[in-house]
Amino acid sequence: MANAIMILGTMSNVGKSYVAAGLCRIFRQDGWRVCPFKSQNMALNSFITKEGLEMGRAQVVQAEAAGIEPSVKMNPILLKPNSDTGSQVIVNGVVRGNMKAMEYYKRKREFLPDILASYHALEKEYDVIVIEGAGSPAEINLKENDFVNMGMAKLADAPALLVGDIDRGGVFAQLYGTVGLLEEDERRRVRGFIVNKFRGDPRILEPGLRQIEALTGIPVVGTLPYARLDLDEEDSQSERLHGWQGERPVKIAVVRLPHMSNYTDFAALEQYAEASVYYADAPEGLHEPDIIFLPGTKNTIADLLALRENGMEAAVQKHARRGTVIFGICGGYQMLGETVADLSGVETEGGKCIRGMGLLPVRTYLGPQKRRTHIAGRFGAVSGALAGLSGRTFAGYEIHHGRTEPVEAGRAQPLVQLESGVWDGAQRGNVYGAYIHGIFDEAEVSGQVVRSLLAGKGMDADGVLPVSRKDYKERQYDRLADVVRDGLDMERVYGILSLKKP
Repeated sequence: MANAIMILGTMSNVGKSYVAAGLCRIFRQDGWRVCPFKSQNMALNSFITKEGLEMGRAQVVQAEAAGIEPSVKMNPILLKPNSDTGSQVIVNGVVRGNMKAMEYYKRKREFLPDILASYHALEKEYDVIVIEGAGSPAEINLKENDFVNMGMAKLADAPALLVGDIDRGGVFAQLYGTVGLLEEDERRRVRGFIVNKFRGDPRILEPGLRQIEALTGIPVVGTLPYARLDLDEEDSQSERLHGWQGERPVKIAVVRLPHMSNYTDFAALEQYAEASVYYADAPEGLHEPDIIFLPGTKNTIADLLALRENGMEAAVQKHARRGTVIFGICGGYQMLGETVADLSGVETEGGKCIRGMGLLPVRTYLGPQKRRTHIAGRFGAVSGALAGLSGRTFAGYEIHHGRTEPVEAGRAQPLVQLESGVWDGAQRGNVYGAYIHGIFDEAEVSGQVVRSLLAGKGMDADGVLPVSRKDYKERQYDRLADVVRDGLDMERVYGILSLKKP
């Protein structure tokens, strides 16, 4: 049976996911069969497995760092917020329905058998399981029936490491306060502290580390620097979503939707030195882009109405009239059409039909059935600024409710041909739309997008070399492992795991 270690955090976005991914990589490098596990994740950035099941992106990153195929057993429950008070509940990769927060809280015990079945299955396959918590274990209002923080540590009989974020300030109060709110048996499970995102001279930090150890009786097993790594993220607090980064020749604007999902679709374009990818939630944030992306969303209608209200829809339409390239993915593709109809009440109470942006001659009908599948294919005869994509192959996945079809036969020119031979997506002039997440991940596709945009500005594009997304991520995982290995006392971590360090 596997040895397990739990990574807890003093709050959200302290770096639990990165620490867990780094440990997965290290254990793999050291010769162990290792996998990640998070019983319940809340995120809009999800992934579709080869079996067509949906799981959280963080556990996909950790599985890739571990060198294994992602499985929904690593994330049996995924909550995808679709309003301020409710979420779509996904269990074992399949939608169970939409629930308000209180309804889910009351029904949590129903899902415990699914969590245990997944965890015990992984125990039989791997030597080490790196378990990630959620938020903070000191949320005392949520401790009843907890199965994601200390509740999961107890179920797995796992020791825990507690991560604090010094970059936000107050890291010693974070660590001390968190431990102070735990019950005595829970405190005994916390076998070490990790101070994350440190910048500066470690000698200045040292007295505080010794004092927190004396106050709590818990050792500090390491301090990790503020490292600039480029890994897929799922958190809406990600730094990449903030700020203007348009100094490079190609300016790529992504509309930041209120319920934005799968913004990792654009990570492949960030790898190019010629391109700046930045996110805008207001018209002035678009600046003067060469391309505007409308990303996926968990609520197409609500987000389209939000863009209508804050002026972003009008700004996108204005850029389209000026010839700026517009590209919609999934929910963003649905928005670009003439209408979005939710007659089944998937996103709206009682059902609703609203007009779209009118930039593509298609209409969307939302429906209760969710399409979840891996997709491969090629671009057809692409017109306009991205004509260079014609014939290039891609691989990705679809995850959406409903279908999109031409308003009239022959009016919409398809964009892609799937492996099945079916034509899909739409294009008109410099406006494009498709359902495929990951459509830019292939090096020849991402490289061609950057080259096309450079050429459209009359700039030399010959020097743009394709960058393999897979190879790039592997290098990032190795860098992450180096950072974590250098910052932690791995001898002590192995001791906590009751394993002998190779």
